[in-house]
Amino acid sequence: MPANIHPDTPHLRASDVLSIGQLAERTGLSVSAIRFYETKGLIQPARNAGRHRRYLRSDIRRLSFVLIAQRLGYAIGDIRTHLADLPQGRTPTAKDWEKISRAMRAHLDARIAALTRLRSNLDGCIGCGCLSLKKCALYNPEDRLGLEGAGPRLVLGAVES
Repeated sequence: MPANIHPDTPHLRASDVLSIGQLAERTGLSVSAIRFYETKGLIQPARNAGRHRRYLRSDIRRLSFVLIAQRLGYAIGDIRTHLADLPQGRTPTAKDWEKISRAMRAHLDARIAALTRLRSNLDGCIGCGCLSLKKCALYNPEDRLGLEGAGPRLVLGAVES
C-alpha cells in the first residue's frame, strides 16, 4: 500500500479507504484496539496528506480474522504469520483465505483432539480425589508415562503403550 493516499490517486478512490473511526465502527473494535493490532503488525494503514491513518476496506476482514483466531486460541505471533500470507494492497480472494484455512486445519484438529481427551479424562483425573498414584495405576502402571515427561500425559496427548 502506498505511504500516502490522496483521493485523486488513480488506483484508489476515497471510498476505498476508511478512517480509524470508520474501521472501529465496522469491526466493533475500539480505536485503541485497532492501534494495538497495528503495532503488532496485523494491519498496516497508510497515511493521508494530513498524516491520518487510512485503512483499506479489506482490513475489516483482516481484523475479523484476528478476532476469530484469538477466540480459537491463536497467539498474536501466529496470527501475524498467517496474515503475512495475504496480499497487501488488495482484498484477499477466497483462494487466499483458503490457503490460510488449510494451514490452520492441522493445528485446530490437534486442539480438538486434546480438548476431547481432556473432556473424557477430566472427571476421572480431577474428580477421583485420590491425590496419589495408587489409583492411577490403572491408567499409568509403574508411572510409565512419567518417563515421557512431566504433567498430565494422558490429557496432554501421550499415547498409552
